Amino acid sequence: MKKPLRILIVGASGKMGQTLINEVSDDHELLLTGAIDQPSSNILGMDAGALFGIKTNITVSDDLSSIMKEGDHLIDFTRPEVSMKYLEMCVKNNVKYVLGTTGFSDEEKEKISLASKKIPICFAPNMSVGVNVLVSLVKEATKVLHRDYDMEIIESHHRDKVDAPSGTALRLGETIANTAKLNLNENSVFHRESRINKRKKNEIGFSAIRGGDIVGDHTVLYAGDGERIELTHKAGSRTTFAKGAIKAVKFLTDHSFGLFDMMDVLNLKK
Repeated sequence: MKKPLRILIVGASGKMGQTLINEVSDDHELLLTGAIDQPSSNILGMDAGALFGIKTNITVSDDLSSIMKEGDHLIDFTRPEVSMKYLEMCVKNNVKYVLGTTGFSDEEKEKISLASKKIPICFAPNMSVGVNVLVSLVKEATKVLHRDYDMEIIESHHRDKVDAPSGTALRLGETIANTAKLNLNENSVFHRESRINKRKKNEIGFSAIRGGDIVGDHTVLYAGDGERIELTHKAGSRTTFAKGAIKAVKFLTDHSFGLFDMMDVLNLKK
């Protein structure tokens, strides 16, 4: 019997962190060996599964450096500023990195790319299987529709999400732009207040909604004369992201370095 893959989870008290701990604990191929949170966390010193009633025998800590050698993989859905620190530690300790954090600058993305020459990294703004199927569908739809249809991306998330548009919305925009041979920076429209000109051809519009406990909804709208086509994914639970992250963990076991995303994990690239 193969030894289970040893998993470190950061952001342990967050909604995604707790979902990941639960999913990892249920998978016999994985073993939770570390749970990390901020120094101000109210669950430091508690069992990582205490909030949802299971015993993991892993105590939540704020000192990742002391347990890095206990992990084969690190899963991170936190914030860019701390993810950069985790990236450095993964490289230093040769730990495989599953990165679902969004909101990175171009400079930070370049650092992630450089780090992938030393360790394997799965970097994806959305690890849901369904969302990545949506990306694939958007690519195919855009091939046919982009010349004659206006394209809009509408995304909705919970009130606590701080980056907008979401990383997934930007990924969908990148897919449209790359497929239609457009420049995303030049063709994106994020604000329309006080605009006095009509919509230009090849605009890629973004709309962001923040409210309640919406886990994540994304729609790509193709609006033509006399008809509209909408491709939509709605996430009802963070479990879908956690399950995708676990797929990414298992995918990275066969790689010693390289930068991958969920399209690689799900074999959706053509």
